[in-house]
Amino acid sequence: MGMFKFGHLPDKCRDRQARMEGGPAAQIRVLTKRTGQMTRAEEEKTIMKPVIGLVPLVDTQRDSYWMLPGYMKGIQTAGGLPVMLPLEAAPEDLSDLSRHLDGFLFTGGQDVSPDMYHEEMQPFCGETCPERDRLERLLFAQALKEHKPVLGICRGIQLINVLMGGTLYQDLPRQHPSCIEHHGQPPYDRPVHSIHIEKGTPLYRLCGDEMRVNSYHHQAIRTLAPGLRKMAEAEDGIIEAVYCPDAAFLWGVQFHPEFSWQTDNQCQLIFDEFVRNCRSR
Repeated sequence: MGMFKFGHLPDKCRDRQARMEGGPAAQIRVLTKRTGQMTRAEEEKTIMKPVIGLVPLVDTQRDSYWMLPGYMKGIQTAGGLPVMLPLEAAPEDLSDLSRHLDGFLFTGGQDVSPDMYHEEMQPFCGETCPERDRLERLLFAQALKEHKPVLGICRGIQLINVLMGGTLYQDLPRQHPSCIEHHGQPPYDRPVHSIHIEKGTPLYRLCGDEMRVNSYHHQAIRTLAPGLRKMAEAEDGIIEAVYCPDAAFLWGVQFHPEFSWQTDNQCQLIFDEFVRNCRSR
């Protein structure tokens, strides 16, 4: 029996194939066609929204996953559609899920397990989350394979560095003491130190040569991974932002734009640039 050509399929079959092959935008077009509930302008506006997967935050004491509103609202303000991902899923399910996403945000959270960068866990290392380590290893590999944009925040920048071959300070006060406040107190949108942005980097083109940033971390990049380039550092030499020049969009920041997107335009610009790259892929 010969194979059906896409143009010769019945309407119902074409719709199903479009949803399977075309990702979120194709699904929206099919839904609109069949329901007739959106105007053309509304349809175009909706289609332009990239769907972005967010790694869940994990509360081990309450045995729950959750999400800070700022991650989602920063993405929504930039024109994206954020969705929280499952913490545990089979690799084949994550692969299938990834086909329907336009980018990934690796959120903050527990410390990255030191065994991921071939070190023993020191007493001053904080709580780890093996489930997140496993999930993010799989998601990151999938994102690179499919050339999808990735933004890492706090733990996210650390995880990207580790997965690409770098190492971390397990505790800054003990392994890199300085007078810079890296573990700020509420309100968390309050800037606590400056960072110098490297000239010629994508962050420099977006935000200029300096930012005042908030800070809430006790770990940081120690050895920068091959393939990553520094975009910014604090006055004490701690790396505050990185990117991969060989990727379409692979950024990490050590500070927290999810707390400051409303009060600091430079932080919202980072979400804007991430979502713009998710939209254009």
